[in-house]
Amino acid sequence: MKALAVIGYHHTGKTSMVLALVKALSARGLRVATIKDIYSEKYRADTEGKNSALHIAAGSVQTFARGLYDSAMIYPKPLSLQEILPHIEADFLLIEGMKDAAVPKIVCAANTAELDELLDDSAIAIGGLISEEMKHYKGLDIYNAERDSERICQVVLDKSFRILPMALPECCSRCGSSCYQMAKDIVQGRRSRDECVMDSSSSITLEVGGKQVSIVPFVQDILQDTILAVLKNLKDTDISQEIKIHIRP
Repeated sequence: MKALAVIGYHHTGKTSMVLALVKALSARGLRVATIKDIYSEKYRADTEGKNSALHIAAGSVQTFARGLYDSAMIYPKPLSLQEILPHIEADFLLIEGMKDAAVPKIVCAANTAELDELLDDSAIAIGGLISEEMKHYKGLDIYNAERDSERICQVVLDKSFRILPMALPECCSRCGSSCYQMAKDIVQGRRSRDECVMDSSSSITLEVGGKQVSIVPFVQDILQDTILAVLKNLKDTDISQEIKIHIRP
């Protein structure tokens, strides 16, 4: 799954850009999922006093609310992007917000002062209110969500890449940098997406319930060393061959 974040301050055109991209990407036959990152003390995923909220208040760690027209899954805590991703099944993920996500970004702004604060090497384009005044800034093209939806859609398709595993730096960094720095380097052409060691050169793959789970390199090493050590003590076992283990709970 590829991913992109649209970031910027309030009322700068982020939602308009996300909506335009959802429509344009969907029109090209892609299944698009979205995340809306909300920074507000007033926002809650459920209404206090309603039955689903009462389930959470009673101690449920995960509650499904199924209605006649939609369904929702409620957690009593803010999830990280890494925790959200296993629940998403789509070809493309659009995130409104999450400026610290290790994905390419479109920066929406009302003026150049905002751009100077938000732009970094992960930016692939600029949008928002400033598109009424400028067409380029610091080497990046500026797009209007409504007028330029097809053009910005093509930029997104050209510049986006499979979402990185977003492992904690202390658990990985075998590629030599954090996932956030890797995302910047990929956008700028300094590195390739295939250089991620977690999913491009892994010697161990893990699937749980049919879904692949990323394993950080040092855990891969522990698993591999432990399994091989056990197999070496088994007669007539050729450990140079591919090894498969199935665990049925």
